[in-house]
Amino acid sequence: MANRLDEHHVEYSLERKDNVESVIGKNGSINVRNGELILTGSGETLFRVKIENFNAWEFMSLNGVVITGYDLEHQQERTVIAYYSYYRK
Repeated sequence: MANRLDEHHVEYSLERKDNVESVIGKNGSINVRNGELILTGSGETLFRVKIENFNAWEFMSLNGVVITGYDLEHQQERTVIAYYSYYRK
């Protein structure tokens, strides 16, 4: 799944905590580097997880993804949601 998510552009990202979703970043990307999946947005690293230690599933519409795992940036288990950006080709 990590390879499928690699190099996706992200319009905005949210964190789900106690069944409440809050915007944590905009205009970012999802990348795989050195065995880690990294979500960036608003000029900073929002979420970083080892690729062997995360779960992810894409929306049925394929316009976003939910990622759950132990975040190495914030040292806790987190669930984040990333909505993809699409550009005309």
